[in-house]
Amino acid sequence: MSENKEFNITGLCIPKLHYMVDTSEKVSQIIERYIKRGAYFTMNCARQYGKTTTLELLYHRLREDYIVLDISFEASDDCFVSMYSLALGLVSKIEDRLVSENVSDTLLEKWRKPVSETLPMEDLNRRITELCRNSDREIILMADEVDRVADNQLFLLFLGLLRTKYLRRNAGRDYTFKSVILAGVHDIKNLKMKLRQEENRKYNSPWNIAADFNVEMGFSVREIESMLREYEADCQTGMNIHVIAERIYAYTGGYPFLVSWICKRIDEGELSWTISGVQTAVKDLLHGTNTLFDDIIKNLENYPDFRKLVETVLVQGESVPFVVSNPEIARGVMYGIFQKTKGQVSISNQIFETYIYEYLISISRTQELLLPKYSDKSQYIRDGRLDMRLVLERFSAFLKSEYRKEDGRFIERQGRLLFLSFLRPIINGTGHYAVEAQTRQNTRMDIQVFYGSEEFIVELKLWHGAKKERDGYAQLAGYLDARGLEQGYLVSFCENLKTPRENQEIEYNGHKIYEVIIAYREDGSK
Repeated sequence: MSENKEFNITGLCIPKLHYMVDTSEKVSQIIERYIKRGAYFTMNCARQYGKTTTLELLYHRLREDYIVLDISFEASDDCFVSMYSLALGLVSKIEDRLVSENVSDTLLEKWRKPVSETLPMEDLNRRITELCRNSDREIILMADEVDRVADNQLFLLFLGLLRTKYLRRNAGRDYTFKSVILAGVHDIKNLKMKLRQEENRKYNSPWNIAADFNVEMGFSVREIESMLREYEADCQTGMNIHVIAERIYAYTGGYPFLVSWICKRIDEGELSWTISGVQTAVKDLLHGTNTLFDDIIKNLENYPDFRKLVETVLVQGESVPFVVSNPEIARGVMYGIFQKTKGQVSISNQIFETYIYEYLISISRTQELLLPKYSDKSQYIRDGRLDMRLVLERFSAFLKSEYRKEDGRFIERQGRLLFLSFLRPIINGTGHYAVEAQTRQNTRMDIQVFYGSEEFIVELKLWHGAKKERDGYAQLAGYLDARGLEQGYLVSFCENLKTPRENQEIEYNGHKIYEVIIAYREDGSK
């Protein structure tokens, strides 16, 4: 553990205080693609995704060539009582930044004039024109925490003012900011306002001049490596930086908060910088709580259609085309839960998948049906080791006992959730599981189960005949090769009245595969 720096998971990251990924390439992309071209845009991405830190890094790079007015709408409710208070508040915020940017006394004196109470927004309009026309450097406006005011009609009027000045500037008829950057979770470009108060149905976006922001804000494996390299130079743990970075990325998908949380837990919890240490940190993360996870659950509970879509993708494994105009898909992207994978909607990382499964398990009725003969974890643990074969056999018996009256479609939809509901109390406290997002398809799902120092791979799939089953062996064997494991487990849900064959263990391409086939359809009919 370093005595000088730490991994930060709250607020702004400071290079001299915190271990940080090298995002200089991202900052350069933003400058080249947007700032130099005079674009107005919203840096919109999910919570705790590094927006404020990126703005700070941008600020220090941009002020070499520009005057940068970096303001925030945090705790700014008083500014949005009236048009006069809005103009007054903006003039005050910008004045503070002008002073820090050491602009000339002449510019400051003109900016500090009393704000007109009768025409406050027109007054603000003229001030911006005079400031940008007379400044010796181009000016950039950068505003953080815009979500706090995004639904305020007065804020939309301010955006409308900026839009009008932007269009007039491009026509050579006005002076205004070189670039305007708004940072928040929501894409302000999609907000709408009435063109005139008396119009009830005609709407227009106050920010439709904004460029689409297409810079990837998540961390790549290479960027995670840059942070670990800095840490390793200080602490000399002997870690394999590339291997650890790849494993952290596999769990997090590069989500900045999750990456930093895992690193912080390993460092401050004195875990080893090994794959085992990463797995322990992930288990601790999933068993705890934080504001990001709280938001995920809040969004699932507040938006029933969104939750239904999440269950369709995650639990039922159905393919859903990625159409961002679908409001529920857009919501999932905005909150960092969905991503586009080969044209389909998928959950953005393993940690979110597992955490959402945990939530769905907690509210399902499966736990109520677990009888003592199935739920007593002691029967599955022998000499401190998990007997996965017995887990699968008892799961099969559990389904036949408690779900024999359900129709087949229910099992097809809920089979994954049922298995995880059955597994969870058995491994809880000592082990954990993760859904393998990279291999999960609509007909199969791979689950990594960790218990003690052992790892188990369990593949769940629908039975589609013996030939398809051989394909399943090949897929599972390939995955076992990638994980360096000899033993694998296969559970097939079969819609027949009877199983095509009994449970069996086979040798396939140098691996042992234990197969359980669960017949779930009471009458064998569709």
